[in-house]
Amino acid sequence: MKFLHTCIRVKDLEASLKFYREALGFKEVRRNDFPKYQFTLVYLQLEDDPDYELELTYNYGHDAYNLGDGYAHIAVGVDDLDTVHEAHKAAGYTVTDLSGLPGKPKMYYFITDPDGYKIEVIRLSLFSTRQ
Repeated sequence: MKFLHTCIRVKDLEASLKFYREALGFKEVRRNDFPKYQFTLVYLQLEDDPDYELELTYNYGHDAYNLGDGYAHIAVGVDDLDTVHEAHKAAGYTVTDLSGLPGKPKMYYFITDPDGYKIEVIRLSLFSTRQ
């Protein structure tokens, strides 16, 4: 098996695309419009990770989604966490302070997208796939 994508539903497709492009560096790789069924699928990738996609699903005219208490976050890794964190703060995005797991150095923060989804931004040099 192979992990392919994560899907999130978005209220405002253009606002979400702008956020994921500008804040996190995602690029749109394909789009499927289904006007008859009133939805659009947009697939995004990070340049250095062509095997994983983030799918934004836009259902025409849908109000904001209730995220519930089951969704936690998706995560992206960066080389220079401090610089990216400062850039996100300066751009006016909703971000948390730098944090770390108990007994570990500060290695991550969270940024919130236009729909309220949390994205964890992790310092790659301190990240272990088996934290």
